[in-house]
Amino acid sequence: MNMIRSIRILGLDPGLRRTGWGVVAVEGAKLTHIAHGVIAPAATLPFAERLLILFEAIAQVIELHAPNEAAVEETFMNNNAQSALKLGHARACCLIAPARAGLSVAEYAATVVKKAVVGTGAADKTQVGFMIRRLLPTAGETTADAADALAVAIAHGHARRARSYAA
Repeated sequence: MNMIRSIRILGLDPGLRRTGWGVVAVEGAKLTHIAHGVIAPAATLPFAERLLILFEAIAQVIELHAPNEAAVEETFMNNNAQSALKLGHARACCLIAPARAGLSVAEYAATVVKKAVVGTGAADKTQVGFMIRRLLPTAGETTADAADALAVAIAHGHARRARSYAA
């Protein structure tokens, strides 16, 4: 008999100003909202302190919600090199914190995440938010950052399921 076990997935939408996070449980095709939020270090703090706050907050989310795996949205290429570099630092926090906790960390392009949740890789933030409310009604209203993070977690859940069917 094939037992389907529940897996908790932490989704992260990196940003230096606002990093969205969301935790979902996936059991077969069933999705359950666990928690979500946004980490927003004060913009007036020195850069290194903002990164430390981001890293430690992600570590706290992991400790509190005990995900089994993590997924991070890849960043799109920014025309401003300085902004892209700073975003890369925030993204590194999103990759290192779960890895340090012993979680496997998957990465997904924004178009893959949008396609998994909305059905098209060209979806906008409003469409992603709408589908998050439909797929995870107990999540209630979410900010765009938290909705994107939940979408990353859902995309990872779908990818896991597709890999399990292929095995």
